[in-house]
This record gives sequence, C-alpha cells and structure tokens, in this order.
Amino acid sequence: MTREQAPGKVILFGEHAVVYGRPAVAVPVRELQTTVEVTDFPDGRVGDVFLESPAVGLEAWLTELPEDDPVARITRMALQRLPRRERSLRIRIDSYIPIASGLGSGAAVSVALARALSRHLGLVFPARVLSELAFEVEKLHHGTPSGIDNTVISHEKPVYFVRGQPPETLVVREPFDLVIGDTGIPAPTAEAVGRVRKRWIEDRRAMERLFDSVGDVARRGRAAVEGGPASSLGALMDENQALLEAMGVSSGEIDRLLASARRAGALGAKLSGGGMGGNMIACVTADRIQPVVEALRGAGATRTIITRVEP
Repeated sequence: MTREQAPGKVILFGEHAVVYGRPAVAVPVRELQTTVEVTDFPDGRVGDVFLESPAVGLEAWLTELPEDDPVARITRMALQRLPRRERSLRIRIDSYIPIASGLGSGAAVSVALARALSRHLGLVFPARVLSELAFEVEKLHHGTPSGIDNTVISHEKPVYFVRGQPPETLVVREPFDLVIGDTGIPAPTAEAVGRVRKRWIEDRRAMERLFDSVGDVARRGRAAVEGGPASSLGALMDENQALLEAMGVSSGEIDRLLASARRAGALGAKLSGGGMGGNMIACVTADRIQPVVEALRGAGATRTIITRVEP
C-alpha cells in the first residue's frame, strides 16, 4: 500500500487579480489534509482502477466514469505518464478539506492522488509535474483557474505566483498566525470568476485599476512575509478586502465574520478564495487567537481553523 497526502491552502493576497496577470501570495494549510491510498487489487478487474471516496459517495471503476469526472481525469492523466503493468488497483480518497470553501480541496485531491499513484508505480512525480496535472483538473472545477491552488499545494510552501511564470517559493521571516472562519456557504468559484470577468468586459479601465491595486498589495505582502514585520500583514489584508468588495465578490456573511474578527483584536482580515461564500482569514497575534475564534463562532462561523505560517 502507498499513502500520500496534500494540504489545503489559503490565499493571503491577490485572488481574482491573479487571473489577469497580477501577482498573488498563498500559503499551505497543513492542518487540513487529503489522504490517498493506492493498493494492488488482485481480485479486481485486470487493467482497471477501482476508485472510492466516501466524502462524495464515489465507488466506481475508472472505465465506468465519464471524461469530465475530476477524479477520473487526474487518474487517467497520471496513468498516461506512468509505467504500468496489467494489474488492478484500488484508490481510496479521504479528504478533510471542506469542499467549495476556497481552501483548495479539488487541487489537494488531484495532487495527493497523482503523488500516491506515481509512487506506487515506481516513478515519483516532482512538484512541477503534480502542479501541471492538477491544473488541468482545476479547469473542470473553476473554468479559467489562475493556477495558484495547484501551485501552492504541490510545492507545500508559501509561494509568490504570477500566471504564466515559474512560481517563487517564499522564505518566511517571522512566523504568523491565521484564523480561518467558514461562512458555511459554498463558494461558487466559477461564478465569482465569471462575475469579475463580466465587470471587466463592461468597464475594463476601472477593473484594471483595481487589479493593479491588488497586485501592489500582493507585492507589499510578499515583502512583509519575507522581511517582516509580520504585524503589517493585517493592514494589507484590510486593504485587499476593500478592493475585493469593489469587485463585488464579498457577501453579507463574509462581511459579518470580518467585522467580528476585527472587533476581537485581529490585525486585519479578508475573504480568501473566490468569495461570495466560503472562508475568510484573519491575521492575529498569539494572544488574540482564542478571542477571535470565539468571536467568529458567535458571528455564525460554522468552522474555525488555526494555522501558523512558519519559516
């Protein structure tokens, strides 16, 4: 048996603008993991793969699944690159990353599955290949993805990302703490990306100015991550959030959680991911973690996650 994992992720700065060529900064969330196990299946169909994922009720042979099924897509693409004897395999997926919440659940499944399958069959994919494969599946999930989810999850390090350019991994100068709050509302990433694109088509000049401003925040965010002080990240989050609100991708539920986190002493807070639901993040000092967690729960967060980003 071969078992591999992949983490979740949050975007610190740059969502939506990253689709239009501006930089973004994202970090892995190791408290959230997807686990994939690959085993030989002597009693199975020769040459086929049995796929199971209890979280989504998947139990099927690969040959029975359609081309546009995300799990089938990553499995087929990975197998095309691997030496494989005519044998049957079983793949089990256990994901503890909330689906449709902006935490990279889809990319994590793809990365963990391709990583486990390649190791089981004797040709371990490097991070670059894992990212390439997962990006193709991200197109099924999100339509026109930026590529940041598959990048940060496959490398498992903080990254500075510009679409079309090699990602740069970041060295964190000072550790910092984040509290993630879930609105409990699915985040329709493809819909949010489509909404931004519609606004861009209608008023390209105004939207390009917003994207430029977000890109500037992301560059300053990178400088804060790499050079400190970590305390400056909060104000940059607030600035980024205001720009996302101007794009029309926040929501009443997100805004309520952000306000509660700030009142409880967070240094700053913003949505993370596509918006219109999903999760928000707050940058906090160690002594304000629990007050912020309690405030978020009191404001309706269905789940809170604490993560530390370290060197």
